[in-house]
Amino acid sequence: MTAVTTATGAAEAAVEYRHPARWAILAVVCLAELTVVLDNTVLNVAVPSLTRQLHAGTAAVQWMVSAYALAQSGLLLTAGALADRWGRRRMLTAGLVVFGAGSAAAGFAGSAGALIAARVGMGVGGALILTTTLAVALQVFGERERPAVIGVWSAVNALGFASGPLIGGALLQHFRWGAVFLVNLPVVAVALVAVALLVPESRNPVGARPDVPGALLSVTGTTALVFAVVSGPRDGWAAPPVLGAAALAVAALAVFARWERRTATPMLDVRFFRDRRFTGAVAGTVLVTFGMGGALFLLTQDLQFVRGYGPLTAGLRTAPLALTVVALNLTGVCARLIRRVGAPSAIAAGMTLLAAGVALVALSGTDGYALPFAGLVTMGAGCALANPAMAEALMSAIPPERAGVGAGINGTLAELGNGLGVAVLGAVLASRFTALLPPGPSTSFPAALAAAHDAPHRAAVTHAFASGIATSQLIGAVAVFLGGAVAALLLHRADRT
Repeated sequence: MTAVTTATGAAEAAVEYRHPARWAILAVVCLAELTVVLDNTVLNVAVPSLTRQLHAGTAAVQWMVSAYALAQSGLLLTAGALADRWGRRRMLTAGLVVFGAGSAAAGFAGSAGALIAARVGMGVGGALILTTTLAVALQVFGERERPAVIGVWSAVNALGFASGPLIGGALLQHFRWGAVFLVNLPVVAVALVAVALLVPESRNPVGARPDVPGALLSVTGTTALVFAVVSGPRDGWAAPPVLGAAALAVAALAVFARWERRTATPMLDVRFFRDRRFTGAVAGTVLVTFGMGGALFLLTQDLQFVRGYGPLTAGLRTAPLALTVVALNLTGVCARLIRRVGAPSAIAAGMTLLAAGVALVALSGTDGYALPFAGLVTMGAGCALANPAMAEALMSAIPPERAGVGAGINGTLAELGNGLGVAVLGAVLASRFTALLPPGPSTSFPAALAAAHDAPHRAAVTHAFASGIATSQLIGAVAVFLGGAVAALLLHRADRT
C-alpha cells in the first residue's frame, strides 16, 4: 500500500510540477507573441505611404500584406515539430533572431520586392515564435493552471490584433513608414535576453529523426490552401492562380496524410483524429475563428461604407471585442469558469455567446452604435470563454512531449478559420449585394455608389449593401452556433469514455 501511495504521489507531483519563475516566463513569451501578432495588422495603416514612397502597384501592396501571413501559417506545423525535436527555447531564440533580422530589413527596404522578401523572413521567425511560446508556457505550469495560462495567451493574441492598426497609426503620425517594423527591434532584444536568463529548455525526450518529406508536404499544402482561401474573394474563385493553389493544396495534403500514416516517425500522428476530444477541439477552433474573422471583416465595411466612419474611428469602434477578451482572460474569470463547468459546457456557452453577438450586430440596423457595441461585447465574452477551452482541449489531447506540434495545429487552424470566414461570408455578401443592387454595370459598393445619379438611387445601393452584410453575419452566426454544439457534443462524449 505504501509503495502504491508513494508512486501515486510522485505521479501527481510530476503532473503538477510548476517552475518557480513561471509567471515571469509567461510574461516573456507573451511579449514575444504580442510582437508577432501585431505585425499581422500593423501594416494595414501604412499601405498609402508604401504605395507612394516605394511606387508599389496593387499586386505588390497585396503581397506586402499577405506574404507575412502566408509564410507564417504555412510553417506553423513544421515549426512546432522542429521545436519538439531540437528544443523549444532554442527554436524560440532562433525565431526571435530571424524575426528581428526580417524587421530590420523591412524597416530599411528600398523597394517593394525587398519589403516582400523581408516580410517572408518575418513570417518564418513568427512561425517559430508562435508555436514555441504556447508550448514553453505549458511546460512550466501545472495542469490546474493550464486554463489560466491559455487564457492569458489568448488575451495577448486578441490584444495584438486589435492594437496593431492603432499603434501603426500613432507611429506614422511622427515617423516614416519603416518605424512600424523598426519598433520590433528593442522588443526582440529584450525578449532574447529574458529568454536566455529565464526560459528552461524542453524537448521531446524520444528524439525521433526528422520527418523531412512530411515537413515539405505540410508546408506546401498549408501554404497553398491559405493562399487559395485568402486570394479567392479578391481575385475570383475561378481565377487560374486560385484554382491552381487549391488543386495543389488538395494533392499535397492528401499525400501528406498518406505519408504520415505509413512513416515510422510522423510529424503529425494522424491517430490524433480518432480522439473525439481532439476532433471536437479542431472543429470548434476552425468555426470560432471563422465566425470572429468573418464578422470583423463584415463589420469594418459596415462601419465605414454604411455608417460613414473613417478608418481610425472604425478601428476604435471594433475595439470592445478585443478589450472584453483581454479583461475576462487576464482577470482569470473565464479560467475559473472553465474549471468549474468543464471544457464542453464552456465551449457550448462561449460559441452560443459569439453567435448571439454576431446576430445582434446583424440585426442592429444602420443607425447608432449602441446595439453593435452590445454585440461586440457579447462576441468578446464568447471568444474569451470558448478559445481557451478549445485550446486546452486540443493541447490536452496531445502528449506533452508533442506540445510544439499541438501549438502548430492550433495556430494553423486559427489561420484557416479566419481565412475561411472572410472568404465564405465575403462571397455571401457579394452574392446578396449583387442580387439586390439596382440595375447597372457596377458590382462593388464604392463603384455602385459613385454611379448612382440621385439620392434615392444611392439609398437603394446602401440598403442593398447593408442587407448583404446582415445576411452574411446571420449565416456566420448559425454556423458558429451549430459548430459549438458539435464540438461540445464530441468533447462531452470523449469525457464520458
